Amino acid sequence: MDDVDRKILAELQKDGRLTVTELAERVRLSLSPCHRRLRALERSGAISGYRAHLDPHALGLTFDALVFITMHDASRDTVAAFEEAVAAIPNVLQAQRLFGDPDYLLRVVTRDLPAFQKLYDDRLATLPGVQRLSSTLVMKAVVEDRPLPL
Repeated sequence: MDDVDRKILAELQKDGRLTVTELAERVRLSLSPCHRRLRALERSGAISGYRAHLDPHALGLTFDALVFITMHDASRDTVAAFEEAVAAIPNVLQAQRLFGDPDYLLRVVTRDLPAFQKLYDDRLATLPGVQRLSSTLVMKAVVEDRPLPL
């Protein structure tokens, strides 16, 4: 990966809807070399996909919480079952396994507090291997969806 590839990636992180023609102009390449580089970046996995960034508030998802999970059992089967179950919950936007305590950090969005409470009681608290849950509310997002540093 060279500086031109990094410029292509930086431009696409700003606007994934750029046409190849617009992208070529922004990175100062002719159309064919830009297209070849773009396809190579996609094939290499550097570009894993394209998507729209949605505003959760505009969609009525105004309740944002971080949920910390401590497992009572860290066996391979329990961890696999837990992670599979978490991945099946659409309200979980991010799930990260951590070193130390707690074992997992989830970012969860819902419509409101009653919807979060129902999700917490009915789904999160019943996940395989969970010993303890604790949560905190997100007051405001200071940095979010930042492009990767290139």
